Amino acid sequence: MAASAVSIGLLLPTREVVMAQGAPDLSKIIDLAVRAEELGFDSVWVGDSILARPRLEAMTTLAAVASRTRRVRLGTAVLLPALRHPVILANEAANVDILSQGRLILGVGVATKNRTIEREFAACGVSFRHRLGIFEESLTLMRRLWSEPRVTFHGRHFQLEDVSLGLRPLQPAGIPLWIAGSVENAQRRVLRMGDGWFPNPRSPEFFATQWEQIQGFAHEMGQDVQALPRCVYTTLNINSDVPQAQREVQAFMEHYYGAPYETLSRQQGACAGTAESCASWLTSFVTAGAQTLVVRFGGPDQFGQLERCATEVLPHVRQA
Repeated sequence: MAASAVSIGLLLPTREVVMAQGAPDLSKIIDLAVRAEELGFDSVWVGDSILARPRLEAMTTLAAVASRTRRVRLGTAVLLPALRHPVILANEAANVDILSQGRLILGVGVATKNRTIEREFAACGVSFRHRLGIFEESLTLMRRLWSEPRVTFHGRHFQLEDVSLGLRPLQPAGIPLWIAGSVENAQRRVLRMGDGWFPNPRSPEFFATQWEQIQGFAHEMGQDVQALPRCVYTTLNINSDVPQAQREVQAFMEHYYGAPYETLSRQQGACAGTAESCASWLTSFVTAGAQTLVVRFGGPDQFGQLERCATEVLPHVRQA
Protein backbone atom coordinates (compact mmCIF):
# COMPACT_ATOMS: atom_id res chain seq x y z
CA MET A 1 0.00 0.00 0.00
CA ALA A 2 1.34 3.40 -0.92
CA ALA A 3 2.33 5.71 1.90
CA SER A 4 -0.33 8.21 0.86
CA ALA A 5 -3.15 5.64 0.62
CA VAL A 6 -5.97 5.59 3.13
CA SER A 7 -5.79 2.80 5.70
CA ILE A 8 -9.02 0.97 6.58
CA GLY A 9 -9.72 -0.69 9.92
CA LEU A 10 -12.57 -2.77 11.38
CA LEU A 11 -13.84 -2.43 14.94
CA LEU A 12 -14.61 -5.93 16.18
CA PRO A 13 -17.95 -6.32 18.03
CA THR A 14 -16.50 -7.30 21.40
CA ARG A 15 -19.36 -5.62 23.27
CA GLU A 16 -22.09 -7.04 21.06
CA VAL A 17 -21.04 -10.66 21.68
CA VAL A 18 -21.23 -10.04 25.43
CA MET A 19 -24.66 -8.38 25.13
CA ALA A 20 -26.03 -11.35 23.15
CA GLN A 21 -27.75 -14.22 24.95
CA GLY A 22 -25.61 -17.12 26.09
CA ALA A 23 -21.87 -17.36 26.56
CA PRO A 24 -19.80 -14.80 24.59
CA ASP A 25 -18.71 -16.23 21.24
CA LEU A 26 -15.02 -15.43 20.88
CA SER A 27 -14.83 -17.51 17.70
CA LYS A 28 -17.04 -14.93 15.95
CA ILE A 29 -14.56 -12.19 16.84
CA ILE A 30 -11.60 -14.22 15.59
CA ASP A 31 -13.41 -15.22 12.38
CA LEU A 32 -14.34 -11.58 11.67
CA ALA A 33 -10.73 -10.50 12.15
CA VAL A 34 -9.45 -13.24 9.86
CA ARG A 35 -12.05 -12.43 7.20
CA ALA A 36 -11.26 -8.72 7.41
CA GLU A 37 -7.60 -9.51 6.75
CA GLU A 38 -8.57 -11.72 3.79
CA LEU A 39 -10.72 -8.91 2.37
CA GLY A 40 -7.87 -6.42 2.47
CA PHE A 41 -8.60 -4.44 5.63
CA ASP A 42 -5.42 -2.91 7.05
CA SER A 43 -6.23 -3.17 10.77
CA VAL A 44 -8.65 -4.59 13.34
CA TRP A 45 -9.58 -2.89 16.60
CA VAL A 46 -11.30 -3.60 19.91
CA GLY A 47 -13.02 -1.29 22.37
CA ASP A 48 -12.39 -1.18 26.10
CA SER A 49 -14.54 -1.16 29.21
CA ILE A 50 -14.52 -3.25 32.36
CA LEU A 51 -17.88 -2.49 33.95
CA ALA A 52 -19.52 0.50 32.26
CA ARG A 53 -20.03 -1.21 28.89
CA PRO A 54 -19.02 -4.86 29.45
CA ARG A 55 -17.18 -6.51 26.57
CA LEU A 56 -14.40 -9.00 25.86
CA GLU A 57 -11.22 -7.76 27.53
CA ALA A 58 -9.13 -5.76 25.10
CA MET A 59 -5.55 -6.98 25.49
CA THR A 60 -6.26 -10.70 25.80
CA THR A 61 -8.67 -10.52 22.85
CA LEU A 62 -6.01 -8.85 20.71
CA ALA A 63 -3.56 -11.56 21.75
CA ALA A 64 -6.01 -14.17 20.45
CA VAL A 65 -6.50 -12.22 17.22
CA ALA A 66 -2.73 -11.91 16.84
CA SER A 67 -2.39 -15.68 16.83
CA ARG A 68 -4.77 -16.03 13.85
CA THR A 69 -3.71 -13.08 11.70
CA ARG A 70 -0.44 -12.17 10.03
CA ARG A 71 -0.69 -8.76 8.39
CA VAL A 72 -3.33 -6.47 9.91
CA ARG A 73 -2.36 -3.95 12.55
CA LEU A 74 -4.06 -4.52 15.92
CA GLY A 75 -5.44 -1.65 17.96
CA THR A 76 -7.59 -0.43 20.83
CA ALA A 77 -10.41 2.01 20.09
CA VAL A 78 -10.01 3.24 22.69
CA LEU A 79 -8.32 1.92 25.84
CA LEU A 80 -8.64 3.66 29.23
CA PRO A 81 -5.10 3.46 30.64
CA ALA A 82 -6.14 4.96 33.98
CA LEU A 83 -8.02 1.75 34.86
CA ARG A 84 -4.73 -0.22 34.94
CA HIS A 85 -1.47 0.36 36.72
CA PRO A 86 0.98 1.59 34.05
CA VAL A 87 3.63 -1.01 34.87
CA ILE A 88 1.11 -3.81 34.36
CA LEU A 89 -0.34 -2.24 31.22
CA ALA A 90 3.11 -1.57 29.75
CA ASN A 91 4.01 -5.22 30.32
CA GLU A 92 0.75 -6.55 28.83
CA ALA A 93 0.98 -4.28 25.78
CA ALA A 94 4.60 -5.27 25.17
CA ASN A 95 3.55 -8.92 25.29
CA VAL A 96 0.84 -8.38 22.66
CA ASP A 97 3.31 -6.48 20.50
CA ILE A 98 5.71 -9.42 20.71
CA LEU A 99 2.96 -11.96 19.95
CA SER A 100 1.84 -9.94 16.94
CA GLN A 101 5.36 -9.30 15.63
CA GLY A 102 5.13 -5.56 16.21
CA ARG A 103 1.59 -4.84 14.98
CA LEU A 104 0.05 -3.13 18.04
CA ILE A 105 -1.32 0.42 18.25
CA LEU A 106 -2.83 1.71 21.48
CA GLY A 107 -5.68 4.13 20.94
CA VAL A 108 -6.12 5.72 24.37
CA GLY A 109 -8.60 8.04 26.02
CA VAL A 110 -9.27 9.82 29.31
CA ALA A 111 -12.93 8.67 29.76
CA THR A 112 -16.19 10.50 29.34
CA LYS A 113 -17.76 12.09 32.40
CA ASN A 114 -20.95 10.24 33.29
CA ARG A 115 -22.27 8.37 36.30
CA THR A 116 -21.76 4.87 34.86
CA ILE A 117 -18.08 5.47 34.12
CA GLU A 118 -17.57 7.19 37.47
CA ARG A 119 -18.87 4.02 39.15
CA GLU A 120 -16.56 1.92 36.97
CA PHE A 121 -13.53 3.92 38.14
CA ALA A 122 -14.64 3.65 41.77
CA ALA A 123 -15.06 -0.13 41.49
CA CYS A 124 -11.55 -0.40 40.01
CA GLY A 125 -10.10 1.67 42.85
CA VAL A 126 -9.18 4.63 40.65
CA SER A 127 -9.99 8.27 41.37
CA PHE A 128 -12.24 9.55 38.62
CA ARG A 129 -11.56 13.13 39.67
CA HIS A 130 -7.84 12.61 39.06
CA ARG A 131 -8.20 10.58 35.86
CA LEU A 132 -6.49 13.17 33.68
CA GLY A 133 -3.35 13.31 35.81
CA ILE A 134 -3.32 9.52 36.07
CA PHE A 135 -3.70 9.26 32.29
CA GLU A 136 -0.77 11.58 31.58
CA GLU A 137 1.53 9.95 34.12
CA SER A 138 0.58 6.52 32.75
CA LEU A 139 1.53 7.45 29.19
CA THR A 140 4.79 8.99 30.35
CA LEU A 141 5.67 5.91 32.36
CA MET A 142 4.80 3.42 29.64
CA ARG A 143 7.02 5.21 27.14
CA ARG A 144 9.91 5.21 29.59
CA LEU A 145 9.40 1.58 30.60
CA TRP A 146 9.45 0.51 26.95
CA SER A 147 12.64 2.43 26.14
CA GLU A 148 14.81 2.92 29.23
CA PRO A 149 16.85 0.20 30.98
CA ARG A 150 15.72 1.34 34.44
CA VAL A 151 13.04 3.82 35.46
CA THR A 152 12.76 5.96 38.58
CA PHE A 153 9.69 8.17 38.73
CA HIS A 154 8.20 10.30 41.50
CA GLY A 155 4.83 11.66 40.36
CA ARG A 156 1.62 12.65 42.02
CA HIS A 157 -0.04 9.30 41.33
CA PHE A 158 2.77 6.80 40.77
CA GLN A 159 6.10 6.15 42.46
CA LEU A 160 8.70 3.89 40.83
CA GLU A 161 12.21 3.23 42.07
CA ASP A 162 14.75 1.64 39.72
CA VAL A 163 12.20 -0.44 37.80
CA SER A 164 13.17 -2.46 34.73
CA LEU A 165 10.49 -3.94 32.48
CA GLY A 166 11.36 -7.44 31.33
CA LEU A 167 9.19 -7.36 28.20
CA ARG A 168 9.94 -4.74 25.55
CA PRO A 169 7.85 -4.06 22.43
CA LEU A 170 9.26 -5.23 19.13
CA GLN A 171 8.58 -1.82 17.62
CA PRO A 172 11.86 0.08 18.10
CA ALA A 173 10.17 3.39 18.92
CA GLY A 174 7.72 1.72 21.28
CA ILE A 175 4.01 1.07 20.78
CA PRO A 176 2.29 4.05 19.10
CA LEU A 177 -0.12 5.94 21.36
CA TRP A 178 -3.00 7.51 19.43
CA ILE A 179 -4.96 9.85 21.70
CA ALA A 180 -8.71 10.39 21.45
CA GLY A 181 -10.31 13.75 22.03
CA SER A 182 -11.97 16.74 20.40
CA VAL A 183 -11.90 19.66 22.84
CA GLU A 184 -8.99 22.10 22.90
CA ASN A 185 -7.20 20.60 25.91
CA ALA A 186 -7.42 17.13 24.38
CA GLN A 187 -6.07 18.39 21.05
CA ARG A 188 -3.12 20.06 22.76
CA ARG A 189 -2.52 16.83 24.67
CA VAL A 190 -2.32 14.98 21.36
CA LEU A 191 0.46 17.34 20.30
CA ARG A 192 2.28 17.12 23.63
CA MET A 193 2.03 13.40 24.28
CA GLY A 194 0.60 11.51 21.33
CA ASP A 195 1.87 9.60 18.32
CA GLY A 196 -1.47 10.05 16.58
CA TRP A 197 -4.95 11.57 16.88
CA PHE A 198 -8.05 9.35 17.16
CA PRO A 199 -11.36 11.29 17.28
CA ASN A 200 -14.93 10.06 16.81
CA PRO A 201 -16.38 13.14 15.03
CA ARG A 202 -20.06 13.58 14.28
CA SER A 203 -19.41 14.56 10.65
CA PRO A 204 -16.63 15.09 8.10
CA GLU A 205 -17.20 18.84 8.40
CA PHE A 206 -16.70 18.72 12.16
CA PHE A 207 -13.53 16.68 11.68
CA ALA A 208 -12.20 19.22 9.17
CA THR A 209 -12.76 22.02 11.69
CA GLN A 210 -11.00 20.03 14.42
CA TRP A 211 -8.04 19.25 12.17
CA GLU A 212 -7.71 22.93 11.31
CA GLN A 213 -7.69 23.74 15.03
CA ILE A 214 -4.97 21.19 15.74
CA GLN A 215 -2.83 22.64 12.97
CA GLY A 216 -3.26 26.06 14.55
CA PHE A 217 -2.24 24.78 17.98
CA ALA A 218 0.76 23.03 16.44
CA HIS A 219 1.85 26.28 14.82
CA GLU A 220 1.62 28.02 18.21
CA MET A 221 3.72 25.23 19.78
CA GLY A 222 6.30 25.27 17.00
CA GLN A 223 5.49 21.74 15.83
CA ASP A 224 5.21 20.23 12.36
CA VAL A 225 1.92 18.36 12.55
CA GLN A 226 1.59 17.18 8.94
CA ALA A 227 3.18 13.82 9.72
CA LEU A 228 0.81 13.19 12.66
CA PRO A 229 -1.30 10.05 12.03
CA ARG A 230 -4.99 10.99 11.94
CA CYS A 231 -7.56 8.25 12.49
CA VAL A 232 -11.36 8.61 12.41
CA TYR A 233 -13.71 6.15 14.10
CA THR A 234 -17.24 6.02 12.63
CA THR A 235 -20.29 3.75 12.34
CA LEU A 236 -21.85 2.36 9.14
CA ASN A 237 -24.89 0.38 8.09
CA ILE A 238 -24.85 -0.43 4.37
CA ASN A 239 -28.23 -1.27 2.86
CA SER A 240 -30.04 -0.29 -0.32
CA ASP A 241 -33.15 -0.20 1.88
CA VAL A 242 -32.25 3.11 3.53
CA PRO A 243 -35.08 3.21 6.10
CA GLN A 244 -34.08 -0.29 7.26
CA ALA A 245 -30.45 0.79 7.57
CA GLN A 246 -31.51 3.78 9.64
CA ARG A 247 -33.72 1.64 11.89
CA GLU A 248 -30.87 -0.81 12.47
CA VAL A 249 -28.36 1.91 13.33
CA GLN A 250 -30.76 3.59 15.73
CA ALA A 251 -31.57 0.30 17.48
CA PHE A 252 -27.90 -0.63 17.63
CA MET A 253 -26.76 2.69 19.09
CA GLU A 254 -29.54 2.94 21.66
CA HIS A 255 -28.97 -0.62 22.84
CA TYR A 256 -25.19 -0.18 22.89
CA TYR A 257 -25.13 3.09 24.85
CA GLY A 258 -28.47 3.08 26.65
CA ALA A 259 -29.25 6.59 25.44
CA PRO A 260 -31.59 8.17 22.86
CA TYR A 261 -30.28 8.15 19.30
CA GLU A 262 -31.07 11.84 18.94
CA THR A 263 -28.58 12.58 21.72
CA LEU A 264 -25.95 10.14 20.45
CA SER A 265 -26.07 11.47 16.89
CA ARG A 266 -24.96 14.88 18.15
CA GLN A 267 -21.88 13.31 19.76
CA GLN A 268 -20.59 10.85 17.16
CA GLY A 269 -21.00 10.10 13.50
CA ALA A 270 -22.91 7.36 11.71
CA CYS A 271 -23.92 6.74 8.10
CA ALA A 272 -26.89 4.50 7.35
CA GLY A 273 -27.74 4.02 3.70
CA THR A 274 -26.61 2.82 0.32
CA ALA A 275 -23.08 1.75 -0.52
CA GLU A 276 -22.69 4.95 -2.51
CA SER A 277 -23.69 7.16 0.43
CA CYS A 278 -21.42 5.26 2.84
CA ALA A 279 -18.51 5.56 0.40
CA SER A 280 -19.16 9.28 0.09
CA TRP A 281 -19.28 9.62 3.89
CA LEU A 282 -15.91 7.92 4.32
CA THR A 283 -14.32 9.71 1.39
CA SER A 284 -15.33 13.06 2.88
CA PHE A 285 -13.29 12.26 5.99
CA VAL A 286 -10.28 11.45 3.82
CA THR A 287 -10.72 14.71 1.90
CA ALA A 288 -10.83 16.51 5.25
CA GLY A 289 -7.47 15.04 6.27
CA ALA A 290 -8.09 11.59 7.78
CA GLN A 291 -5.49 8.94 6.95
CA THR A 292 -6.99 5.94 8.75
CA LEU A 293 -10.68 5.05 8.94
CA VAL A 294 -11.92 2.61 11.57
CA VAL A 295 -15.46 1.45 10.81
CA ARG A 296 -17.95 -0.14 13.16
CA PHE A 297 -21.02 -1.85 11.73
CA GLY A 298 -24.22 -0.76 13.44
CA GLY A 299 -26.48 -3.73 12.92
CA PRO A 300 -26.93 -7.45 13.57
CA ASP A 301 -25.34 -8.85 10.39
CA GLN A 302 -21.66 -8.17 11.05
CA PHE A 303 -20.31 -10.61 8.44
CA GLY A 304 -22.71 -9.40 5.77
CA GLN A 305 -21.84 -5.77 6.45
CA LEU A 306 -18.15 -6.63 6.31
CA GLU A 307 -18.49 -8.27 2.89
CA ARG A 308 -20.58 -5.40 1.48
CA CYS A 309 -18.16 -2.83 2.82
CA ALA A 310 -15.17 -4.59 1.29
CA THR A 311 -16.74 -5.13 -2.13
CA GLU A 312 -19.08 -2.13 -2.55
CA VAL A 313 -17.66 0.69 -0.42
CA LEU A 314 -13.93 0.46 0.12
CA PRO A 315 -12.86 0.32 -3.56
CA HIS A 316 -14.39 3.77 -4.05
CA VAL A 317 -12.78 5.11 -0.87
CA ARG A 318 -9.34 3.81 -1.79
CA GLN A 319 -9.57 5.38 -5.23
CA ALA A 320 -10.57 8.80 -3.87
